[in-house]
Amino acid sequence: MGATPGDDGVSFAVFSRHGERVNLCLFDETGERETARLPLPCRTGDIHHGVLPGAKAGLRYGLRVDGPWQPQHGHRFDAAKLLVDPYAMRIDRPFRWDPRLAEFGTDTADLVPRGIVGEALPAANGEMQSAPSFIYELAVKSFTMRHPAVPQRIRGTLAALCEPAILDHIGELGVSHVELMPVAAWMDERHLPPLGLANAWGYNPVNFFAPDPRLAPGGTADLRRLCETYAQAGIGIILDIVLNHTAESDEFGATISLRGLDNAVYYRHAADDPGRLINDTGCGHTLALDRAPVVRMAMDALRHWRGLGVAGFRFDLGTVMGRSDTGYSQDAPLFAAILQDPALSRAILIAEPWDIGPGGYRLGEFPAPFAEWNGRYRDDIRRFWRGDTGLSGALATRLAGSADLFASRYRGPQASINFIAAHDGFTLADLVSHTAKHNEANGEGNRDGDNENHSWNNGIEGASDDPAVAAARKRDVRALLATLFLSRGVPMLTAGDDFGRTQHGNNNAYCQDNEAFWLDWERSDGDLAAFVASLVRLRKAHPLLAAETFLTGAGEPPDARWLTPDGAPIADEEWGRLDALCLMLNGAEESLLIAVNRSRTDITLALPDGSPRAWQHLHGSAPEGGEGLLPARSVSLFGRRT
Repeated sequence: MGATPGDDGVSFAVFSRHGERVNLCLFDETGERETARLPLPCRTGDIHHGVLPGAKAGLRYGLRVDGPWQPQHGHRFDAAKLLVDPYAMRIDRPFRWDPRLAEFGTDTADLVPRGIVGEALPAANGEMQSAPSFIYELAVKSFTMRHPAVPQRIRGTLAALCEPAILDHIGELGVSHVELMPVAAWMDERHLPPLGLANAWGYNPVNFFAPDPRLAPGGTADLRRLCETYAQAGIGIILDIVLNHTAESDEFGATISLRGLDNAVYYRHAADDPGRLINDTGCGHTLALDRAPVVRMAMDALRHWRGLGVAGFRFDLGTVMGRSDTGYSQDAPLFAAILQDPALSRAILIAEPWDIGPGGYRLGEFPAPFAEWNGRYRDDIRRFWRGDTGLSGALATRLAGSADLFASRYRGPQASINFIAAHDGFTLADLVSHTAKHNEANGEGNRDGDNENHSWNNGIEGASDDPAVAAARKRDVRALLATLFLSRGVPMLTAGDDFGRTQHGNNNAYCQDNEAFWLDWERSDGDLAAFVASLVRLRKAHPLLAAETFLTGAGEPPDARWLTPDGAPIADEEWGRLDALCLMLNGAEESLLIAVNRSRTDITLALPDGSPRAWQHLHGSAPEGGEGLLPARSVSLFGRRT
């Protein structure tokens, strides 16, 4: 599929079941002047194809499709629209929203990027095969635009991530895998340009094969170099993939690729109304990922990225992957295709296990070997530390790896991607500084974004110069981080939360591509970053913390015991009212005690089973912790040899 260079020219193959004719539009080397418009001469089934003799890599091209304009039947063919080949592996310019993209009969040749025929790249060297132990989520542009050690000319690009200062920071943290927020070519949502805003995250793709030229001026070669560079440093690259919708949006949106090729096939429509798009994504429509041509496109895209050295994928709104006309299923066609594929089934596979459609929250219901973003972990940990009543049992369940979500399907704690803050929502610093969202800068009257963040402000809303407030916030952030890294499962941290990033109370900063929201390296908290690194080292030094089995309470001694701070077993009736608790883990070579105190007073701690001298204080989120004391708003770890 797409454009494939060969000895005799370039072969083109395009899917369109309901299109009558697919026209190949050729452009000069600048991409500005159309030089020819050639109908693809052959059709085999639903594939329109042909060979352009003498053509070579570097050719710039687009598509136009003749077919019926029958929106009531789901057909939106418009030969006036220049279309980007969904299989194009490189485009010559970024996508830009313009109202003319949505106007029937208006030519858009001056608006739409051209595909560039590329040469096949050899497979990447040094692919990372290890399982993730610490995932670091980052947006390429935001992460690099204000870094003083990154040359100005490459800031905001994949190349910037290969700079020594960037690699040093990530390496010193102990990151095992970097999860890149979307790098595939995207376009701004149509309401943003009139507001003077731009999409900063990339969750609005047009093409699933081509890196966005703003991030990768050198195309796929830039990503391959990044993967190889990081593999040499022992770090894998995970791509955040948006296989659920495109930037073409609803019926008032653009016609730039799939809609103009075959809207009725690529997107899901209501069974009783073929003209009505189903919107399980909140973005205006939903990819029909149960249909063979769409499954093939998705699989080809994943294999393409995998061949560049990508270690795995995080799937945005992953529930869409399992949807068909009958609802969600673990046996959906796309899941089946991925899990039988020799290359993809061995990749790291992580689902965001929800969408906004009926029955869309599917946490714990993805097939092995998928891992899942654990939103229950996020919410339960936040609510416990906020002080909500009755949350000590939930804290215990999350610390122990979320067996309630994953054990019944024979997946271990590694299926749980644990996080307290991510790109979507409050930053870690804002979580303890705001009780409400402050999204006024997004131009929607603060209506966008989640209204329930399970957050608290430590006495003052927003930024504060009060030393007591600053100290309380610092204490809470460290307690949250310690909870995250002492929990079974795979910890994930969003870049900047390791050194105090803020979004000024904005919990939906997808449209804030500006200096105020790019990471401020000049004001980074180096002590906090060192604290994170110490927690990562702790996990590596004490395998019990990251064990891949659930706790049972069985054995002699039992693998786990839940205790009060005075060393007594927790009685059933106590779980609903505890502010402090301890988890004792017993392994073949050592025992560990995780002690948590969310109250605002210090507590005397009785170390269990024998002389306190046998226990060593290994780590504490509060500096005054140690033998016999569990400080207020803190987490401590003790260990002893067995």
